[in-house]
Amino acid sequence: MIKISKQADSLLLTYVPDRFNSVQWLDEKLRQDDEVTLRRTFTFTTGDLVSQPQQADDEDEDDEERIFRLGAAEDGYYRIDKAILELKHDLLLDKAMKLEPQVFVANRDISIFRKVDELIDEQIIVGGENENAIPLIDFELLIQTFPTSSELTHYARSRISRVLKDYFGTLSDAEGKLNSYLAKRKRLVATSRNSILENFEIQKFEYIHSELEGMLKVADSYTEKSWQEKILELLLFVFPKYIAVLENVHIKDFYSKTGKVTDRYIDLMLVDANGNIDIIEVKKPFANALLSRNKYRDNHTPRTELAGSVMQAEKYLFHLNKWGQAGEREIYEKRKSELPDGMELKITNPKAMILLGRDNDFSGEQRFDFEIIRRKYANMIDVMTYDDLLRRLENIIAMMKRNVSQPNGEGHA
Repeated sequence: MIKISKQADSLLLTYVPDRFNSVQWLDEKLRQDDEVTLRRTFTFTTGDLVSQPQQADDEDEDDEERIFRLGAAEDGYYRIDKAILELKHDLLLDKAMKLEPQVFVANRDISIFRKVDELIDEQIIVGGENENAIPLIDFELLIQTFPTSSELTHYARSRISRVLKDYFGTLSDAEGKLNSYLAKRKRLVATSRNSILENFEIQKFEYIHSELEGMLKVADSYTEKSWQEKILELLLFVFPKYIAVLENVHIKDFYSKTGKVTDRYIDLMLVDANGNIDIIEVKKPFANALLSRNKYRDNHTPRTELAGSVMQAEKYLFHLNKWGQAGEREIYEKRKSELPDGMELKITNPKAMILLGRDNDFSGEQRFDFEIIRRKYANMIDVMTYDDLLRRLENIIAMMKRNVSQPNGEGHA
């Protein structure tokens, strides 16, 4: 393991082997290559070594560690040589900072400052009085929200950029195509920022498409609950107007039993940015869940899964509309902790979305009959298959790529 400590005007890193190893590998690496890398983040040379190995016949257990000089004090900061962290500029850290390994190394030995350095073309300064520094409180937020290794594959540059954009003027895009331009400019022009966003949006939808395809291949391994949770995470990216998902929402049914109020529970309720309520039914993609294989009077009829889901959604919408303003107030009072402060919920002709089944093996006649069924309910219910969702994502990606490749309307007659 490694430890970081402050001593006089020096910042020190101590390597202590675990009980299954010794420092011999490190000493041998320094002898052979004159450098060693720890935690895939810190690269030291023999000249950085503070504690020298003792003679081989010395069995003192205190020798089972190596201490390297990580940085030196300078004008209220610790300056860390760029070569140690493989950065473009020396790193400056406020001397008042609490410096621990997690300040430098994220999950799975990801170098935090190297990831930041990939996105900017300026010196990284954290805390202190320098006007170009990232305030300590914002840097701590960056550490807390630093993405995991799998998230880095898809979102790292965008997520880190959101934290850094107020403190660095030269953010690079996800593909590194702006590096030469950034070297000449202090701040990005608007078109460059648009390029960053466009490329990130494409990557986002490609990620969602890939995730959905992978999930559909192993759908049987998910429980109903875990499937709903994962799909909802993806849907909120596809339908960004929704800002909240309320689960197991209690509503009142005044009509099913004469003179008696019946409690009903909506599994999933969506709330948009204006407080409008819609509902969604997310079913697992069971085979043959939509239409009958055989015909009834030359028609493919809805299967129980589809018919039941539509009927259930219709009833929920009916009860919500009948409940009106009293329902708005009651739902809000019970669920306001899950909503933005001051938001008012509105039951204004709510709609339902039903996501279920596959249509990838439909015949032409089945596809035609299914479209007729969907259009019958289109004014209040959007029935969507998982293949519909895949196609929607593919079309979004195709149009975004076309727009990026043909900026400012180029290529149009």
